[in-house]
Amino acid sequence: MTDGSGDRPTLSVVVLSWNTKGLLRACLNSLKPLRDEQSLEVIVLDNGSSDGSADMVAARFPWITLVRHERNDGYAVGNNLGAAHASGRYLLLLNSDTAVGPGVLPFLVNFLETHPEHGACAPRLVCEDGAIQRSCKTFPDLWTAVFYDTCFDKWFPGNKVIPRYMMAGFDHTTSRDVDQPPGAAFLIRKELWDKLYGFDPALWLFFNDVDLCKRLKGEGWKIAYVAEVAILHHEGKSTSQIPNFGQLWHVNRLAYYRKHFGWRGSLVAKSMTVVRGVQEWRRLVREKAPQQAKREMWDAVRKVVAA
Repeated sequence: MTDGSGDRPTLSVVVLSWNTKGLLRACLNSLKPLRDEQSLEVIVLDNGSSDGSADMVAARFPWITLVRHERNDGYAVGNNLGAAHASGRYLLLLNSDTAVGPGVLPFLVNFLETHPEHGACAPRLVCEDGAIQRSCKTFPDLWTAVFYDTCFDKWFPGNKVIPRYMMAGFDHTTSRDVDQPPGAAFLIRKELWDKLYGFDPALWLFFNDVDLCKRLKGEGWKIAYVAEVAILHHEGKSTSQIPNFGQLWHVNRLAYYRKHFGWRGSLVAKSMTVVRGVQEWRRLVREKAPQQAKREMWDAVRKVVAA
């Protein structure tokens, strides 16, 4: 499958790598036989891994473009750097903790080829046992920040905010247009990625895919969840290594809400961070946690509120 422009590949796959050597090897092994399915280039951006991931790619996969970045600058920056080396008409952002089977990539590319009103699409994600990962969501609004992961969701159990946000009525077995599909395997037209300047680097790890989808739809493009094909996803294997995971999520959420909702978004996000901090402090008290743990928790809250 070529696009009639010489040696330019139809599809560029960018795999961001950070200390997931075994999973990365499995991911790249799954891509190797797929090169016969269509014109394909694969780019691995190694975000300063310390587990030998980059050397493994260089030794085992000489057909892959390896880009070594000296430090971990986050998911957004890493993918932006990798995509800068992509020359295909379509760009697939693929997590290193995935594995792709035969026929999946041509199906996704063909979907965008035959649906000119769609700017991006994503496949169904499944666990090793075949269970579907229900990962599609609607765009978060101010009420989402109030109810998501706070006591207010428990105090008002009949609220419709979280079910709406999590698309509770959607079983992910059929294809449909969505606000934000799973980001572990996200196919976008390269010209749109370039026009939107990729991910917002201010969103280091979280909400960067949400922001991209929101900007994409703001340009009038549709985004599809394609249930006919599936990709194996070992969820959270890379992010679980981050020590300040919770604090970073709140910082990135604040940046997203400030960007899309202005001062109101900033106020709500900061307030809910404090609410969540109170909840966590009460849990630490019940569990008789050391005073140091309580201080570290409040230090994290203060850093988010001061951002």
